[in-house]
Amino acid sequence: MQKPVTQRFRGAHDRYDRAMPLEFHVSPRVDDERLSDLHRRAFGSDSGASMPWSARLRRHSILWVTAEDDSGLVGFVNVVGDGGVHAFLLDTVVSPDRQGEGIGKRLVEIAAAEARALGCEWLHVDFEDRMAGFYLEGCGFRRTAAGLLRLR
Repeated sequence: MQKPVTQRFRGAHDRYDRAMPLEFHVSPRVDDERLSDLHRRAFGSDSGASMPWSARLRRHSILWVTAEDDSGLVGFVNVVGDGGVHAFLLDTVVSPDRQGEGIGKRLVEIAAAEARALGCEWLHVDFEDRMAGFYLEGCGFRRTAAGLLRLR
């Protein structure tokens, strides 16, 4: 599958009803440090190490979507595929100061549309119970039976 070119989507989302322009980009170049910092802030990690996101995305992903405002990167989601009709949503993250504004939902909507355009028929996601409302009610996923095996 060929990766789509960068696309820009504009939106105005703000919990205080002010116009906060956002740009959503499909499979743009990513800065490893900026994306690592977003993950640290959103997931509360103390690790100061930068992850090799660019290399991982190029090697394993069929697409990814970013959200940016005037301050920089505020959201990200990754989609990996099986080479066929299945795609898997990973690493959905929104900056803590921008959560609750619909950014995560829009990231998932764009990721789903792009995966569909690439020929995927199923988009899978797993999540912790605290995220069920976001994925099931907010993004339209349905609950399924699944299994998980810890390897380390």
